[in-house]
Amino acid sequence: MNKQLKDQLYTQAKEWVLEAGDHIRKHIDQPLKIDTKSDANDLVTEMDEQTEQYFAERINEHYPSHQLLGEEGFGDEVTALDGTIWIVDPIDGTMNFVHQKRNFAISVGIYHDGVGEIGLIYDVMADVLYTAKRGEGAFKNDRRLPDLQPSKDLATSILAVNTFWALKNKRVSEEGIHRLVQKVRGTRSFGSAALEFAFVAEGILDGYLTMSLMPWDVAAGIVIVNEVGGITTKADGEPVDMLKKNSILTCHPSIHEEIINEYVSLK
Repeated sequence: MNKQLKDQLYTQAKEWVLEAGDHIRKHIDQPLKIDTKSDANDLVTEMDEQTEQYFAERINEHYPSHQLLGEEGFGDEVTALDGTIWIVDPIDGTMNFVHQKRNFAISVGIYHDGVGEIGLIYDVMADVLYTAKRGEGAFKNDRRLPDLQPSKDLATSILAVNTFWALKNKRVSEEGIHRLVQKVRGTRSFGSAALEFAFVAEGILDGYLTMSLMPWDVAAGIVIVNEVGGITTKADGEPVDMLKKNSILTCHPSIHEEIINEYVSLK
């Protein structure tokens, strides 16, 4: 993707993300229609659907040759990563949105021929926007995020660990997760994969481990974490498949191999 097109897409995507976030804030206290998808914990609201539809309509209008891979069914049947694909989670952290009215994000990743070119994660209620263009650094609002420190020890690390998904996955060693939690300085769980990626990029988390995420949960975050020197793979160290559900480990590169080899122990 050439720089002129990348800059154009970035500017347009940023405008749409901020507009969508403003709409959500203005309607945050209105009664919600809440449904479930795969189970009682997999929530979707009309705001999720309206927000994805907003992106779908604008992408189709301005970039009809692009595809949309989204969570709520307004996108395309994407079977390959050829061309330009917008990978959108309209509200990442829907449970937080419903129960807390905070700690959720709009996540937009723009990929070209399988390469993440642009990432935007918008913490809607805090009005904080994390952004990155491949090769141009990552930013929190208008402040450039520094590269991750040269080295990091697992014993002094803070990890976001979604233990619900880790222990629910039968391939994961429960003993390994327990040892990992005991090894690190502390653990956190924010309930929004996009925000957890953003916090890794910001350096206020050293890593994030979970066993079940879709491409729209991670597309923007991968681009942003890459730009500060972080690394993202499946929990077994294999590359992330941007068309399928994945286990995910995104972290400081110094602790990546140790977490995979000594603690995750996928069977």
